[in-house]
Amino acid sequence: STLMRSSAASDVYKRQVISVIRHHNAACQSLITNRLSLIIYRLSLITKSLITNCVAENLNIISGSKEEQYASLLPQIKSLIEGETDLIANLANVTAALKETFHFFWVGFYLVKEDELVLAPFQGPIACTRIRKGKGVCGTAWREKRTLVIPDVDAFPGHIACSSLSRSEIVVPLMKEGEVWGVLDIDSELLGMFDEIDKEYLEQLCGYL
Repeated sequence: STLMRSSAASDVYKRQVISVIRHHNAACQSLITNRLSLIIYRLSLITKSLITNCVAENLNIISGSKEEQYASLLPQIKSLIEGETDLIANLANVTAALKETFHFFWVGFYLVKEDELVLAPFQGPIACTRIRKGKGVCGTAWREKRTLVIPDVDAFPGHIACSSLSRSEIVVPLMKEGEVWGVLDIDSELLGMFDEIDKEYLEQLCGYL
């Protein structure tokens, strides 16, 4: 009888020990899983940062047609600005990427501030600092809320000549909820430089911002 009681107690003890071990293993497994998830998340952030830095330092400029160059450039720009919340930083990188790829005479942004467009990041010669709504190509694109492709700026009524070397121009409005908050302005020293290909891809690019 004593032996039976001892055996029963031993069985209970064994079951308790097994239960504790199982509970401990489950807790350890949960802890390990959580830590692995955290490590994977941190690694993904590091990888994304490395990819962004790589794009920033190694812009891949291909030879080929203008359309092929745009098709190659836009995904790189999108990757470059994704995850960056600072507007000025993104505008600066966009202008640099466009300038480096196409060697435009002037490329930059103007931002809407009250009733004026105010100069923002750009690449090229010094530019007009402020443009009123409806004035010049930029102000007209703002007022009309549409992209303007100007093959000869001298033929555009009210053109603002920030540089006498500028011969053709394209201005793309930056839109949010139906309102213009800025414009992308690109000038060339050549006549008829811009066309529907530029319009299509630059409008797509501005949609990223």
